[in-house]
Amino acid sequence: MKIEFYSPTIKRKEMDAVLTAMVEGKIGPGEQAKVLIQTAREKIRFDYCLALRSPALALYLALKSLGLEKGQGVVLSALSPLYYAKVIEDLGLNPLYCDVFPSTACMNRETVERVISNSPDEQKPGCVVIHHALGYLSDVAGIAGLGLPLIEDCSRSYGSVAGPPAVASMFTILGLEERDIFTSGGGALIYSFKRNNTFSQDLPPEYGLPDMNAALALVQIREAEKNLEKRREIAHLYTQSALRTRHKLFVGNEEYNNYAFPLILDKGMKDVKIYARRKEIAVESAFENTLVGCGIVPPEQCPEAYSLSLRTVIFPLYPRLGMTDAGKVAKLIQTLP
Repeated sequence: MKIEFYSPTIKRKEMDAVLTAMVEGKIGPGEQAKVLIQTAREKIRFDYCLALRSPALALYLALKSLGLEKGQGVVLSALSPLYYAKVIEDLGLNPLYCDVFPSTACMNRETVERVISNSPDEQKPGCVVIHHALGYLSDVAGIAGLGLPLIEDCSRSYGSVAGPPAVASMFTILGLEERDIFTSGGGALIYSFKRNNTFSQDLPPEYGLPDMNAALALVQIREAEKNLEKRREIAHLYTQSALRTRHKLFVGNEEYNNYAFPLILDKGMKDVKIYARRKEIAVESAFENTLVGCGIVPPEQCPEAYSLSLRTVIFPLYPRLGMTDAGKVAKLIQTLP
């Protein structure tokens, strides 16, 4: 039987929670969303939060609240999700694409500083949107030292730790989409450690996360430690196999959440995909659905990000993956061409 690349972490508890919300007729925004915010607050220790229907809406509200002038620039990684650029452009702002550090796939102070210094006066950067690629953490403290407001996307980095707590961003987005570390089937939390007008305005109910979705995310957040431990167990197995190959691993944080298991291949991934297909194991290009992977960012503008988009492959890693199947993936990794 083929080993699928991805399967959402939906077990009996998640099913029961969603079914209960449906049986009680509480499927629109309501009490479950409030409980979700309170539960997330206990784990993350933020002060203000909204539960919204999508991360795109969360990013829109965050950028809108900064009061940037039309035409101002917004610095973002070339390996960011596609919707970033769409939201930025819809607000009349200019996306300023930033290259990444090749060993982490993330922006750092040096790469952001380069974008700022090369930006034309009419596109003067007004903020930085930080995307933690594949759950690896960017140098948030270093980037904060440049003095621009930060919007941080932790949708795939929850559970990753890199040294002392970083400088708090003005806004943090925790996406709840299908392939985020937590899923509600669609939605996001946006939170902050400082009060601002985003959290005091009355938003239309259609902006709010429905209770049916909140019920699913609530179970996932409560089960976070258990699921992170399962990810660690699988990743340890894969790492032992990867160290026997000529392919490279990213440099992890002090504690990586094992959102994914990527390998940087010494050449293109065509042969690897063919080999995996023959073994009935699904693998994917790590950065296929990013700004550079989809051709939005010219290769010469962000050469490191472009190179990674051509050579980085990711393997099945999710809490529902059984250890027997994980063993088969580990064997595949060890014998890669």
